[in-house]
Amino acid sequence: MDCISNRRDTLVLQYNLPIMRFATLTVIFSILALFLITNSVIAEDDVVEDESNLIIDVILPIALAFIMFSLGIGLTIDDFSIIVKEPKVFAIGIANQMVILPIVAFAIASGLGLSAELSVGLMILACSPGGVTSNILTKLAKGDTALSVSYTAVVSVATVVTLPLIVGFSMDHFMGESAPDIDVLTLGITMFLLTTVPVVIGMSVRHYSIETADKIDKGVSMVAAGLFVIIVLAAIATEWDTLMDNIGALGPAIILLSTSMLGIGYKSAEFLELNAKRATTVSIESGIQNASVGITVGGLILASPDGGLSTLSLPSGVYGVLMYIVVAPFVYWRITQTEE
Repeated sequence: MDCISNRRDTLVLQYNLPIMRFATLTVIFSILALFLITNSVIAEDDVVEDESNLIIDVILPIALAFIMFSLGIGLTIDDFSIIVKEPKVFAIGIANQMVILPIVAFAIASGLGLSAELSVGLMILACSPGGVTSNILTKLAKGDTALSVSYTAVVSVATVVTLPLIVGFSMDHFMGESAPDIDVLTLGITMFLLTTVPVVIGMSVRHYSIETADKIDKGVSMVAAGLFVIIVLAAIATEWDTLMDNIGALGPAIILLSTSMLGIGYKSAEFLELNAKRATTVSIESGIQNASVGITVGGLILASPDGGLSTLSLPSGVYGVLMYIVVAPFVYWRITQTEE
């Protein structure tokens, strides 16, 4: 029996080696391509010193790519099936995240009179997809976790197109002639390399070797969570003075955005007669975004001249902290409910 078991393990290893090699080569290629392409996102007259580029062009993108890989390792093709199986459920979640959320963010930025750069930063946050955090919060709040994962998967892919377009418009509107000259197509390709490629790699690992995916899933998720905390803290620490100068407007803007979308998400789901479990999912997916994406994209578009993170990243950094404070009462309320 031991011989048979050893032979089986050897065959499994031989089968999985080409897959793992392919995934490794893909990661290396993506990182190299990303390093080259992000240097062209910012105009030549806005290029900062090499020391600051190390953080913006290398460390942050790699950290975000790993976080997205951690998302992909838990996904399967079936997670995208909601598009066909339940179009109404799919439509309300996507409409909230990709249409209503940017509109609400635009109204808040304009109404509260945020500075041009912070307004664009808020729009970047609003265009960011959900992440593993929204999936975890959905589970804690007794929502439909599978539906949450489906939303996250679909929006993460769609963001490749929507984020560059909306952010480009926002920069023209809020920053005018002072806006850095960015190539929307280049930013879209960068988003593809940062988000879609790592997710696909993670999904490929699970598709071809469920055992391998299960073994590394917990460790990968822990590392990704650690990277998320580091990214958020770095965004706040390196722009502390700017944060203190704008906290009076930025704090209320973040809280208003989150609470508004949590409410809009829940009520819109109820309007379409979704049950409480699914309404909870729509609410959290509408109100919780991936702060890591917002921080990284902000840095890629406009690097800080002192080598720190961009002011465009600051709203996402503050959001990464405040979102837990905002969503906690909602999660507690849902936990105390008895309906399924």
